[in-house]
Amino acid sequence: MLSQLAHEEKILVLEPDAEGHAQEWLRYLIDFVSAGDRHRMEIVGPTALCDALRPALVNGAHRRIVLSPLSPAEHRMCTHRKLAVSGFARWWVMRRYLKRSGAHTGFFLSIDHLSLPLAFGLGVGRARMSGILFRPSVHYGVLGSYNPTRGEWLRDLRKALLYRLMLRNPALHQVLSLDPYFPGYAMSHYGRGEKVRVLPDPVHAVSDPAGTVDRFAGYATGGRVGLLLFGYLTRRKGPVELLEALRRLRPQTAARVAVMLAGRVDPEIRAELQTRRHLLAQTRPELWLQIADRRLDSAEIDSLIDRSSVVLAPYQRFVGSSGVLLWAARAGRPVLTQDFGLLGRLTRDYGLGLATDSSDPGCLAFAIERIVEGGAQALFDPAGAQRFIAARTPAQFAAMVMGGEPIAST
Repeated sequence: MLSQLAHEEKILVLEPDAEGHAQEWLRYLIDFVSAGDRHRMEIVGPTALCDALRPALVNGAHRRIVLSPLSPAEHRMCTHRKLAVSGFARWWVMRRYLKRSGAHTGFFLSIDHLSLPLAFGLGVGRARMSGILFRPSVHYGVLGSYNPTRGEWLRDLRKALLYRLMLRNPALHQVLSLDPYFPGYAMSHYGRGEKVRVLPDPVHAVSDPAGTVDRFAGYATGGRVGLLLFGYLTRRKGPVELLEALRRLRPQTAARVAVMLAGRVDPEIRAELQTRRHLLAQTRPELWLQIADRRLDSAEIDSLIDRSSVVLAPYQRFVGSSGVLLWAARAGRPVLTQDFGLLGRLTRDYGLGLATDSSDPGCLAFAIERIVEGGAQALFDPAGAQRFIAARTPAQFAAMVMGGEPIAST
C-alpha cells in the first residue's frame, strides 16, 4: 500500500471561473482519475463550481479527489478585471495550495492569466506547473489574412515577449495549446518552444435525452430555418451584432427563420439585448426569436442543435478556439462564424460552414440570406467534419492534462 501511494502522481487543478468550459472539462478529469489508480487530484475553484462537481464523485471517487472551495477574497482577486492582478493572485493561490497539499504538479485550466508571473521566473517551490493556453494570437499572420488594429498589434507584441520569457522558466513544465497551429510556430520562434504541445479540444459526449423536458417545442417548426447561438452569452460572442443583422434581413427572409439564443446572458449586455429584442418585434414581426436566459444542460443543447439548421458563432475578432465548432461538427450542422483567427481557419480547412466578417452586421445579414436562400448543407463538408472531431475524446484530453501521452486511437 505504501509503495502504491509513493508512485501516485498528485495534481492540483486551479480554476477560479465557474462559467464556460470549466465544469465540463473538470468532469472529464474526475472520470479519468476515478477510473485509474495512478493519480490523485485536488480541484480548487469557487464554491459554486465545487458544489456542481460534487455529484460526480461517485463510487469512492472522493478517496482520490478533493474539492477545495476558494475563499471569497481569493476568488475576488483571482477574477480581478486587471490581468496583472488576477495573474499574480492565481500564482499566489496555486503556491499556497500546493504547499498545503503536497501535490507534485500545479495545473491551470487557463494559463493565459499566468504569462506575466511566469515571465518573471516565479515558481511554486519544488512543484512544477503546466496549463492550457487558450488565446495565442502572435501567429495569426500565418493563419490567413490578418490586419491587426493598433491595439491588437500591441497585444501581440506583449504576448510575444511574455511567451519567450515564460518558456524559459524552469518551473514551467508544459503548455498545452488548444490552437493546433501554435506549437509549430512556438518551436520555430522561441527557445524552449518544445514545451508547447497540441491539446485537442474534447468533443462532448452525446447526451441521453431520456427524461429531458422539452422546453423549446416552438423552435424551428413550420419549415423555418433554425439558427442557434448558445453558451454563456457575452458581448464578444456577438449577440448584439446578430440582433442588428436580423433587423436588416428582408421581410421574406425573416419570415423563414427561427432564431434561438440559449444560455445565460452576461449582465453587462442583458438590458441592451432586451431593448434590441423589443425593437425587432416591432420592425420584423415576421421573425421568430427567443432568448432563453439561463444555463442549459448538455441534453438541452444537444436537442436544440438537432433541431437547428445552422449553429451560430458570430464572435467579434475573438482570439482562441471554441467548443461550439465541435458540438456542431459532431451533430453534422454547419456553423456561421467569424473569418478571423483560429475559428475562421478551422472552418475553412475542414469545411465546417461559412466564415464571414461577423463584426459587420451587414455582412452577417448577407450570410444569413445566403444560408436561407441557398441551403445550409451546401456549406458543409461531412467528411471534413469527421476529420475535425476524430480522436478528440474526453479520455484523450484528460490523459494529456494529467501528464501522460495521448491514448492510441483504435
